[in-house]
Amino acid sequence: MTLDLLAAPDVATGEPWTNAAAYWSARTAAIADVSGPVAAIDVGALRYNALDLVVRSSGVPIRVASKSIRVREVLDAALAMPGYRGILAFTLPEALWLAQTRDDIVLGYPTADRAALAALMADEQAAARITLMVDDLAQLDLVDAVAAPGSRPTIRVAIDADASWRAPVLGHIGVRRSPVHDAPEVARLGRAIAQRPGFALVGLMMYEAQLAGQPDDTGSGDAVIRWMQRRSGEELRQRRAAIVTALRQIAPLEFVNGGGTGSLETTASDQSVTETTAGSGLLAGHLFDLYRAFTPAPAAAFALEVVRKPAPDIVTVLGGGWIASGPPVASRQPVPVWPPRLRTLGREGAGEVQTPLQGAAARSLRVGDRVWFRHAKSGELAERADRYVLTSGDRTVGEVPTYRGEGKSFL
Repeated sequence: MTLDLLAAPDVATGEPWTNAAAYWSARTAAIADVSGPVAAIDVGALRYNALDLVVRSSGVPIRVASKSIRVREVLDAALAMPGYRGILAFTLPEALWLAQTRDDIVLGYPTADRAALAALMADEQAAARITLMVDDLAQLDLVDAVAAPGSRPTIRVAIDADASWRAPVLGHIGVRRSPVHDAPEVARLGRAIAQRPGFALVGLMMYEAQLAGQPDDTGSGDAVIRWMQRRSGEELRQRRAAIVTALRQIAPLEFVNGGGTGSLETTASDQSVTETTAGSGLLAGHLFDLYRAFTPAPAAAFALEVVRKPAPDIVTVLGGGWIASGPPVASRQPVPVWPPRLRTLGREGAGEVQTPLQGAAARSLRVGDRVWFRHAKSGELAERADRYVLTSGDRTVGEVPTYRGEGKSFL
């Protein structure tokens, strides 16, 4: 089906998810006739999130992070809305696939996929639509080893510069990404790229994970987190401005990309940035429940069936071990959200084949009943399901295939 968020149910007069009993009961009714584990997207909640991201980005265009969605119809629906422009892909094979129907695709990570590079260089349209991400000349050497300059189209590249904070006392704060951090380092790389035949330097990306990916409303240590984010944000604003100034003297940059769902306000306020990135905020995994600046609607969720009752206050659902990537901590587990006050067992957690759940609500659940879960992250749920059922209130209004449902598994 064609998913049109501009024509989706208008939730401006209310946010039904704030009434958990009504919202989850309606979603249960909507999928009553759908068998097995069900991944579902509430279309009204998705529309709300898409509009809220645009407001938070304050007029700065949003590039959609495909890894946080992994559903082509949802990508297309977001890009059809004012305020969204371009895709941030996560692998080159994925980018090549998307480039068959989409342009303006930036690869969010470096690639060493020789077969995909060969395919890129054999397709002039794809080469014009896709921008590779680099942070080391060795990555350009690999491209040249696949096809020498002069025998291939010019390859568009962007520099991924490290946005982490090198705190005077605390050390490295952020994720480990690029080896180039300050303006002189980035400028040296930029000059080397500009001097290499067969490449065009067109952009810069700086992803501030310590701002976008760090919850600040956890109830524990929040004051320290907020202090860190203020200091890091101030340092990054100055450093990014210096990097952009240096690069613009080397090449006419088409874009300067920054941020993520968790930092749209601060990133968009940086005058050096020409576009932000968001994706997770559209489907809203439960990790985003712990941010002060915004409250997304729980658009994506999955429902599992009760298959047995090992004790009066325990039910077992089939499946459930859909763990998110990252450190192996409790926050990466899916969270049972309806019926309320169900919890996984400490010695079992969410299991590969079965997940026991304990709580008062388990006493009234019967074999065949549904329990709703939310995944920790947004995109990774699509690796477990071949489709999302689309719901609106207590009705099913369609379905859309995930990458997996289209026979694609990129990473």
